[in-house]
Amino acid sequence: MSPAVFGHGHLRLYLLHVLDERPMHGYEIIQALKDRFGGTYVPSAGTIYPRLAKLEAEGLVTKQSDGRKTVYALTDAGRQELADRRDELDGIEAGLGDSVRRLADEVRSSVTEAMSTLRAELAAAARDARDEWRPAADAAREAARETARDATTAARDAADAVRDATASVSASMHSTVSEERSDARAQVQRAEVLLAEFRQDARTELRAAAARGAELGATVDELERSLAAVRESLRGTLR
Repeated sequence: MSPAVFGHGHLRLYLLHVLDERPMHGYEIIQALKDRFGGTYVPSAGTIYPRLAKLEAEGLVTKQSDGRKTVYALTDAGRQELADRRDELDGIEAGLGDSVRRLADEVRSSVTEAMSTLRAELAAAARDARDEWRPAADAAREAARETARDATTAARDAADAVRDATASVSASMHSTVSEERSDARAQVQRAEVLLAEFRQDARTELRAAAARGAELGATVDELERSLAAVRESLRGTLR
């Protein structure tokens, strides 16, 4: 996961914290960690089971077969270590907020980069269309203008999604860590899907209009102005 959630040795202590709630088998432990982080951190079996084996060897947990499953539980020594290191555990959980802030920075950076790339690709497609095709009739020209209007609407929808993602990350800093990271990831994915759909739809419509012989100069100028306005609006929400 990026950014990293646990520092060196911290996952071992956090496993004791999870098992302090109740005995669990390995898959339940993995699911418990996933739920605590809203699905943004899902450790692999190769990460969890070796640490459980080491905790067992140290006498901090026990394991017992329950049918085809192996259930892990804290020993008295495990509870004592957890109590002795309570301040350290509090520090680990407090540090998770820093990971959320780093995620917000990643959101701002990735969205800005995606918008810049989209603008460059649309401009390149429009230049190619102008070089390859003749001016169109009035009907084809109107179709191109409709494409630009649809593209502008899609861009605004993408900007709204980005603003929702940013607002969600900011608001979630006052909620649980799992809610913070899950909602932020979901909103980022939503924004990325909208940007990808807009990019594909705009490219398809521009090439189709060019194939009909449409004159795309005014359309591309309007599209460029609209994207510039959306970009400025996006920058304002991300500051």
